[in-house]
Amino acid sequence: MSQDTTTRMRREINEIPDAVERLLTEGRAGVLATAAEIRERDPRFLLSVARGSSDHAATYLKYASELLLGLPMASVGPSIKSIYGVDVAGEGSLCISVSQSGQSPDIVRLTEAFAKTGAYTVAITNDATSPLSQATTATLPIHAGPELSVAATKTFVTSLVAGLWLLAQLKEDAELIAAIHALPKHLQRATECDWSPVADAIIGSSDCQSLFTLGRGPSWAISNEAALKFKETCQIHAESYSSAEVLHGPVSIVEPGFPVIAFAARDAAEDSVAEVADALSEKGALAFTTSDKAKVATHLPHVCTDHWITDPVASIVSFYGMVETVAARRGINPDTPRHLKKVTETV
Repeated sequence: MSQDTTTRMRREINEIPDAVERLLTEGRAGVLATAAEIRERDPRFLLSVARGSSDHAATYLKYASELLLGLPMASVGPSIKSIYGVDVAGEGSLCISVSQSGQSPDIVRLTEAFAKTGAYTVAITNDATSPLSQATTATLPIHAGPELSVAATKTFVTSLVAGLWLLAQLKEDAELIAAIHALPKHLQRATECDWSPVADAIIGSSDCQSLFTLGRGPSWAISNEAALKFKETCQIHAESYSSAEVLHGPVSIVEPGFPVIAFAARDAAEDSVAEVADALSEKGALAFTTSDKAKVATHLPHVCTDHWITDPVASIVSFYGMVETVAARRGINPDTPRHLKKVTETV
């Protein structure tokens, strides 16, 4: 009998559509009740507390809050409380703390501090019994199920969906809520997108040790997550930039064959992202993009969801499948990246 050599990471990527469906079913009562409580409080601004992939999810929610609700959202460094011992005013705010494990002491301490200064605090986590959950006014479990690979995939996506769903319910945006509920079928298609041209370009370059990921608006959050995954699963140095910034200085290191992945959604930033991808292609970069508007850069197959702000969720799912392939072809087990463990508890 042949042994199954499929990585845990790959299996968990394939589980994403079902995990999101489970969240939408089992998480409904919690999201609706929490949104109703927050609406009564009428917050004037939002705060986020997170690290790593969870912080990338929070960046996505920052754009969602500002674009959909017109409310600013600020990321506050957990060390403000855990290292420097400063209490930051939270009165009148909604604080969203994102942590798949809910274990890290610095995340918990800052969240507790915001609660004490008047914030309504919400935990987005995969463990509803965690210290973070116990420290918040409300908890939104992401219902991802066990995630055993060190690299977060389905917990990242379900964190995006849980947070966006909460904001959509706050706005009472029926169109967006419907698009969120339609995500499982789109994410299933996203797992099937063939991004092998990117993998081939990276693997085919024996000296590929660096690349750029790009985005703008909500897609920049996805770019940040993609760059992290290259580093932790493939041992490739990747830097994420806003497409508005990359031509200001970072472009200097681009040379023929330099890989670039530009994430774009069908939003107001798509034209500018496509233009930058083309500009980098003309400078010799191997540029790939999820926009059909690029004229020179290589188009990647991508899934259009039912709303422009949910398009980036599908893009990261397609990316995950590709980056797992790159890791495997480089002889690296993405389930157990060197120097890393599943839960990092920072003080």
